[in-house]
Amino acid sequence: MKWFDNIALTLVIVGALNWLLIGVFRFDLVAWLFGNLSMLSRIIYALVGLCGLYLISLFGRIRGFSED
Repeated sequence: MKWFDNIALTLVIVGALNWLLIGVFRFDLVAWLFGNLSMLSRIIYALVGLCGLYLISLFGRIRGFSED
């Protein structure tokens, strides 16, 4: 499952960088690369959101490591 954690974390970091670009420069990298709300860009947004929700479980897993 560690490979999935790494992929999820990478996607969330890319999403965070995209939000940084939107906030600072008003530039949406995903929309620029894949089209403004095209099916592919919507899939990417959804994957980033799902990975972010999945990584909420990381808090519990980190807490579990410290209790050992």
